Amino acid sequence: MGVRQWARDVLTQVYEHRLARALEGAAIPRHVGVIVDGNRRWARAIGLEDPNAGHRRGADKIASFLGWCDEAGVEVVTLFLLSTDNLSRPEPELVPLLRIIEGVAEDLAAPDRRWQLRPVGALELLPAETVAVLKQAAEDTCDRPGATVNLAVGYGGRREIADAVRSLLAEHAERGTTLDELVSVLDVEHIAEHLYTRGQPDPDLVIRTSGEQRLSGFLLWQTAHSEFHFTDVYWPDFRRVDFLRALRAYAARHRRFGG
Repeated sequence: MGVRQWARDVLTQVYEHRLARALEGAAIPRHVGVIVDGNRRWARAIGLEDPNAGHRRGADKIASFLGWCDEAGVEVVTLFLLSTDNLSRPEPELVPLLRIIEGVAEDLAAPDRRWQLRPVGALELLPAETVAVLKQAAEDTCDRPGATVNLAVGYGGRREIADAVRSLLAEHAERGTTLDELVSVLDVEHIAEHLYTRGQPDPDLVIRTSGEQRLSGFLLWQTAHSEFHFTDVYWPDFRRVDFLRALRAYAARHRRFGG
């Protein structure tokens, strides 16, 4: 390690410590959503031809990130790992990515982990082997004491809302509710009860890495009142100091919810 890099690392550690101290007693989000973006661009930026090298490096970052969330007191984390749009990628690109995501689920479900894993998405669109790994991870971690971690795989916000409405209609049809009766009582909470994230608080903070400033369909319903933090850092390079900056930005905002 060169002297300049050593000096930068020392300064970063000092700054990180100051950020952590400044956040003591500050408002902390209960639910953090993360769009883990920039893996392929990270690989290209350092001269790697295989984009999966970026996905693997990004996968290695996830457990560390969840540890930072634990330290901060975050109760729910939703990781946007694969969208429904991503499923249209060519098979030689998609299959290795699915294997990497399966590896993430297995790693986070290891016996020494504390998190409760929940797959969220249109699982019926995924290969059977991927679904089996995700469901096994959820089953193995259902009684663990740590934060809830939603793995958004095969996820699309519009599809989630459509699935919620479909589930709501099916439930009332089974009860014998007429359409007129349903129309007279239907409100937003009825739909919210059928979302993939039902029973969880909506995300207070959404972080997107890589410099893009859009949601790409992520939690469209749930983010109506969320705060957003966009950073130019590619996900594989995302550091604890970057996370603390996002928490500082969140704590500095006055959330009025329309009031």
